[in-house]
Amino acid sequence: MDLDAYAAAHRAEWDRLDALARQGSLSGADADELIHRYQSGATQLSAIKSTAGSTVVGDRLSVSLSRARLRFTAAGRNVLSQIPRFFVLQLPAALYRLRWVTLGVFLAFTVVASLYATWIATNPQALAALGDEETLRQTAEQGFVSYYSENPATSFAGRVWTNNAWIAAQCIAFGITGVWVPYVIAGNAQGIGLTAGIMFAFDEGDTFFLYILPHGLLELTSVFVAGAAGLRIFWAWVAPGRDSRAHALAREARALFTVVIGLIIALFVSGVIEGFVTPAPWHPAVKIAIGAAALGAFLAYMLIVGRRATRAGETGDLDEFERGATTLVAG
Repeated sequence: MDLDAYAAAHRAEWDRLDALARQGSLSGADADELIHRYQSGATQLSAIKSTAGSTVVGDRLSVSLSRARLRFTAAGRNVLSQIPRFFVLQLPAALYRLRWVTLGVFLAFTVVASLYATWIATNPQALAALGDEETLRQTAEQGFVSYYSENPATSFAGRVWTNNAWIAAQCIAFGITGVWVPYVIAGNAQGIGLTAGIMFAFDEGDTFFLYILPHGLLELTSVFVAGAAGLRIFWAWVAPGRDSRAHALAREARALFTVVIGLIIALFVSGVIEGFVTPAPWHPAVKIAIGAAALGAFLAYMLIVGRRATRAGETGDLDEFERGATTLVAG
């Protein structure tokens, strides 16, 4: 191939392609011409590269083709520009849709934890099965409180945050199994119930609540929300309604996995409270008020902002452009 002659023969076409790519607005005819010239230019670039390799002419044509491609495919959205929509619309809408399932998870957790606590606190044989009396007394009177202050606050807060965020992510990711969420919720309820039973058996029930409530209000609520999201994903697979099972599952998974990000933030706040507020030598009312304020802010975001976003038509799912086509249509 005589590259100079080939470039001279197609120079006018390439200049026109570049002009269309730079043009501010395109009419219907201009858009059709842009696509036609893009296709021709791509073929010509392939011919240049296959015979002459990397050349200045080929590189210039490649830049023009890239610019033209952006005109009819568009650039991806800037991630920073999507942050306001995510936090104002998508995330609160997804949380709002979980409100009743979250309440159900909370009630189930409370029932299981209360039954275990009552059983341990009122049954000496069950209490004895957990260990000798001296060890249990030491746990109730010293060990439970020292747990929150035996490590530096920063590392302790970071540890509980990552642990709880991992539990929440698992509830959502493995919720489709239908058994993982009940297993996690029942396991946590059992642990809380056993601890409460030991504390009440040795007349330390007030200490239990004083140290659990500041961080536990938001922490446990976040776990309940994660469990609710996992169950909703499972239910979309079991009862897809008019959609196909694959479409229903994909829709719920996309919408509700955004909840993970919100819960990571909420659990970070509860981790900070557990690391710095719970063990602090402050009046119990102050510590509980801080925990209640954190929970109140979360619930307001979930119920008030979420209701407003839902009424605006949000579900937490990606918009049509972001999620792409879900059904192939001929013609």
